[in-house]
Amino acid sequence: MSAHVVVVGSTNLDLVVTTPQLPRPGETVLGENFRTVPGGKGANQAVAAARAGAACDFVGAVGDDAFGTQLRESLVGAGVDVRGLRTVPGASGVALIAVDRDAENFIVVAPGANGALTELDAADRSAIAAADVLLLQLEVPLSTVVRAADWARAEGATVVLNAAPAAVLPAQLLELVDVLVVNEHEAAVVAGVFSDDPPVLLDALLELVPRVVLTLGARGAAYGDRRGLRLTVPAPQIDAVDTTAAGDAFTGALAVGWAERGGAVTEDTVTATLRWACAAGAACAQRPGASTALPERAAIDALYDATYRGTP
Repeated sequence: MSAHVVVVGSTNLDLVVTTPQLPRPGETVLGENFRTVPGGKGANQAVAAARAGAACDFVGAVGDDAFGTQLRESLVGAGVDVRGLRTVPGASGVALIAVDRDAENFIVVAPGANGALTELDAADRSAIAAADVLLLQLEVPLSTVVRAADWARAEGATVVLNAAPAAVLPAQLLELVDVLVVNEHEAAVVAGVFSDDPPVLLDALLELVPRVVLTLGARGAAYGDRRGLRLTVPAPQIDAVDTTAAGDAFTGALAVGWAERGGAVTEDTVTATLRWACAAGAACAQRPGASTALPERAAIDALYDATYRGTP
């Protein structure tokens, strides 16, 4: 089945510099290359979902500056429906990103217009009501995330929350989440535990939400739910170039895979969905940049087939 995904989230212009090593506090290092790339977790995940084959609507905000025009055009060019993208006075969101030779990165975000996304209008609610999956992150006001999740729950859409940046979440939001997607650091913050052991993190998170996808970087991903299903899938083995948007590629593809399988939660469907999402993340990491690196469905399918085809 075709998937309809709505993303409510942030959009930023990424200012990216490559450098031999990431600076320590107080240190200045000499960079190598500089480029500007449309990004933001929300926009990245919307582009990822669209390129993975979904009909995708994006609800967000940009400023009335040149960056805002560039961000809007980028989403349109990726096939994302931007009728829910507002233009507000002031600066668009910006992310400062440094990437070293090992493909590790650090990111500092200035939210700008993203902070103005404080209400959902009738058109936004209509789009959410028609969606299979509502995909959320934490780079826009939390009150808006809660409102969107509440509306999706009322209309029967699956709520997928990527709890990034890491934050302690209110019970009001956790009660509305169907699938929580976190990395190990985010998992520890959300769960309030001092551990990097996946089974411990899954146990703690399942006290809060019914289903958890724990991303493990180059090690793949783990899944747990309250019915007792637990599984881990390995990631494709690749030579990583830039991991900046790999998590967003994974999450966008996960939302599409979940929607295409009609939300059916069996060991086979979850395994296939996680493998496909891992293939998306790995395909993204093979290219530099954020939104520019997000893979098309054909690239995801090719890496999925090369890695998992014939695997039980």
